[in-house]
Amino acid sequence: MEAMMMNKNLLRLILATALIGAGGRADAGDPGHYVGGLMGTRDYFVPPEGFYAAVYNYFYTSDRYNDQNGNRTGSITIDPPGPRPGTTISADVNLDMYVLAPAFIWSSPWKVLGARYAAYITPTFANNNFAGALNLSQGFGGSGSQSSFALGDMFVEPLWLGWSLPHWDVSAGYGFYAPVGKYSTDTIAVPGGSVTVPDSSNVGLGYWTQQFQGAAAWYPMTNRATAVTLALTYNYNSEQQGTDITFGQILWLNWGISQYLPLKKDNSLLLEVGPAGYYEWQISDSTGGLADPDSRTSVSGIGGQIGVTYVPWDLIVNFRGFYEYAAEERVQGASFGINIVKKL
Repeated sequence: MEAMMMNKNLLRLILATALIGAGGRADAGDPGHYVGGLMGTRDYFVPPEGFYAAVYNYFYTSDRYNDQNGNRTGSITIDPPGPRPGTTISADVNLDMYVLAPAFIWSSPWKVLGARYAAYITPTFANNNFAGALNLSQGFGGSGSQSSFALGDMFVEPLWLGWSLPHWDVSAGYGFYAPVGKYSTDTIAVPGGSVTVPDSSNVGLGYWTQQFQGAAAWYPMTNRATAVTLALTYNYNSEQQGTDITFGQILWLNWGISQYLPLKKDNSLLLEVGPAGYYEWQISDSTGGLADPDSRTSVSGIGGQIGVTYVPWDLIVNFRGFYEYAAEERVQGASFGINIVKKL
């Protein structure tokens, strides 16, 4: 009960520092599975009939944590009525993360509601190198350095529908993240008691997430060389194991422009270039355990994509990079990814 009386700023920093180490999380800072910078600009739409294999390589780095006003913070002072009012907590974050996400996709010959039916499964593996510290000026504190490569949580999309018109593609899908990844909790001593937090070496998040996604692409020309895409993704989380926290619902908006340019006269080799970005909002409060109902995360990212498509082999290789800005209540960093897709 003493821990429950702790000031919300202290709890926020302790939980944030521990959660940063969960390599399977979205962009390594907010409570969610979905990663805004992972998928390619045209990956939201059902491909032609057949089996596909994809490999997503995602890298994320950050040395910055932002407060609820979007300002970089290196310390927090406990306000009354928390224990030891005036105690200053300094926080140092240094995070480098790599996520490997192979995907196995089946685009079927079946039609559902006039749409092509597809499904896919994506196990994840992550290497999480994390160093962090909590230093309390009045004699309390701790620090940690963790590195691990392990199985992360798995995404399954059993329902993926795609509708096509000469100038449009529309898709809708339902999937879920299963908490099969490496996950455990630690009990941390703090002024006035102790708190249970996820271990900094975690790769899984310790809870289920239900995901609903819709996307649309507009092609100004019927050859579809130019695509303007939007995708909306909604995540609903279950209670996290051990901490009794249910993180708030998350909404992501991805946008992108993709342009194919022929590198050979027969159009067998295509260059793909274009800008892309994402926005993330936590749209409901976190509840239970030591969750702070007044704290919601958000972030924006801007970047682009460049790659090549070799048509005879049905092979796509893309490079993606993003810089984050306007983050609130989470880490803010940069990411890049190399995605490979091949029809089998």
